[in-house]
Amino acid sequence: MKASLKGRYHDDKSTAVATFSFNAADVKLRASVTDATVANGPNLNDLALAFEKPGFFIIDYDVPKRDFRFQFMNSVRVANKPLNLTYIHHRGDNRTILDGNLVFDSANKVSANCVLGTGNCKLKYTYVHQGLTTFEPCYDLAKNYWDFAVSHKVYGDDVLRGTYQTSSKALGLEWSRNSKFNGSFKISASVDLADRSIPPKLTAETSWDLEI
Repeated sequence: MKASLKGRYHDDKSTAVATFSFNAADVKLRASVTDATVANGPNLNDLALAFEKPGFFIIDYDVPKRDFRFQFMNSVRVANKPLNLTYIHHRGDNRTILDGNLVFDSANKVSANCVLGTGNCKLKYTYVHQGLTTFEPCYDLAKNYWDFAVSHKVYGDDVLRGTYQTSSKALGLEWSRNSKFNGSFKISASVDLADRSIPPKLTAETSWDLEI
């Protein structure tokens, strides 16, 4: 059994999430709980269950909301290039998302994310320069706006990332680390350039993976 512990601090609020996963042949069973699940005695608040076959499907069940989320993955080849497709359906709000990405090579990828029946669709191009710096321009067809992201690897496990959303004029900065030995963390900050009276938002996350 594997366990993952994650802590999150955001806007003077802190939360904790624990995830437990069990492997049964080629499928995985997963249960996630938060501090709200165990506060003031055991309850069903924020309890989520999942049944997964990696690379093929994931079925999530939100216990307190009695809501299902279905996700199916598949890959096909187009002009001898891998096209990865993901179909996601949220039963509660009857929302369906289709996500796909076409990988040209290790440095170039085009992806699309569409909410079916709404016209909401985003197109993104990803370019990795010398394996260290990643450029990700994204175009929102519904809002007719561009978003931009640039990330750079430093010190092996560390990544610095900057984002800018032209629709909301929000500037974001993020520093993250993903280490098998020292755990993972992410510190992010965002600033609303359209309204300077809104204070910057700061979020910190940390997680550890454990073998039980």
